[in-house]
Amino acid sequence: MDLARREAVGAKFSADAMKRAQALTWDATEKIAAIIKPGMRESEAIAASKALLGTLGMDRIWHPVLVRFGENTLRTFSERSDNDPVLGDDDIYFIDIGVVFGAHEGDCGFTRTTGSDPEMQRCADDAKRLFDIVQDHWRQEKVTGQALYDFAKTQAQALGWVLNLDIKGHRVSDFPHAIYKGGKLGDLTDTPSGGLWILEIQIAHPTRPFGAFYEDLLV
Repeated sequence: MDLARREAVGAKFSADAMKRAQALTWDATEKIAAIIKPGMRESEAIAASKALLGTLGMDRIWHPVLVRFGENTLRTFSERSDNDPVLGDDDIYFIDIGVVFGAHEGDCGFTRTTGSDPEMQRCADDAKRLFDIVQDHWRQEKVTGQALYDFAKTQAQALGWVLNLDIKGHRVSDFPHAIYKGGKLGDLTDTPSGGLWILEIQIAHPTRPFGAFYEDLLV
C-alpha cells in the first residue's frame, strides 16, 4: 500500500482539530494522573479514569483506557494485566488513553512514579527523553518508520533500557482512522508525515520487573 493510502483522511479532517484533540487528551491524562493514588487497585484506577473522561466533553473513547501498575508496566497494549495489583507507596504506573474530541482522535500516554525509587524515576523520565530523541531524529533526518524504530532501539540501549519492539506506533486522524488501514508506524517503509502518526515508546528495565511508556503525536 502506498503512503498516500496509509495517510488518507476524511473530508472533515483538520490539522488544527487534530492538535486540539491531542491537547485536550493530554489535559485529560493529567487529570487522571491527579486522581491515581497509592492504595488503589488497577481496576479502580481504570474505572475512575473512565468516569472522569465522561465529564470532559469528549465525543467518545476510541480505544480501551489503560492504567498499568508495577510489573504490568511491562505488558503491551494488547496484553491483559496480571491480576489486579494495588499501587504501592514506592511504585510506577502508566496511563494510556485514546479519546475523540471534535471528531478527531487524541492518543497519549505517560509514566509516573509514587515514591523515590531512583531507577523507577529514571525509567519514567527516560521514556519521555527517548521519545524526544526519536522525534528529533525524524524531524532532522526524515527517516522511514522502520528506520525510526531501529534508531529508537539503539538509543534505548544507550540509555540502559530494552525497547519493546512489539509496540510500533500507529495512525490517528478524524475518527475512525481504522478504515484507512494505515498499519504500524514501525513497519512503514516511507517517511511518515507529521500530525498523522502516534510514536509509541515502551521500555523495560534490563533486570527489574518494570518498565515505562510514553506516546504522543509525531509533529
